[in-house]
Amino acid sequence: MKTAVIYWSGTGNTEAMANAVAEGAGAELFAVDDFSGSVADYDAVAFGCPAMGDEVLEEDTFEPFFASAESALSGKKVLLFGSYGWGDGAWMRDWAERTKAAGASLVGDEGYIVNEAPSDDDLAKLKALGAELAG
Repeated sequence: MKTAVIYWSGTGNTEAMANAVAEGAGAELFAVDDFSGSVADYDAVAFGCPAMGDEVLEEDTFEPFFASAESALSGKKVLLFGSYGWGDGAWMRDWAERTKAAGASLVGDEGYIVNEAPSDDDLAKLKALGAELAG
């Protein structure tokens, strides 16, 4: 199974989460700026992005990328993850609904969120979710 982890990180928290998912999944790891392939070429994809502004995806790079990838998500296993520093996780709930509406099968059902930096326990859970994604 060909699996990718594609993320955007401003502080390094979501990058640490992405590394754990990629390790668990045995996946190719890409910062969104470095991804030049097509989501359609992968069987499973994990996307990572923190909450920004008024609990939205990062708007300059990640949101346009994800919008362009949505049409390729139907029938794929997808894992969503990210960190936040305020709010109640509305960005992840919205993102999960959007991903399900695109026809993806969500691993973990609602995505995995961490307030600020991930703990060792969070990283272990993300590694396990990565294994589930690739399994």
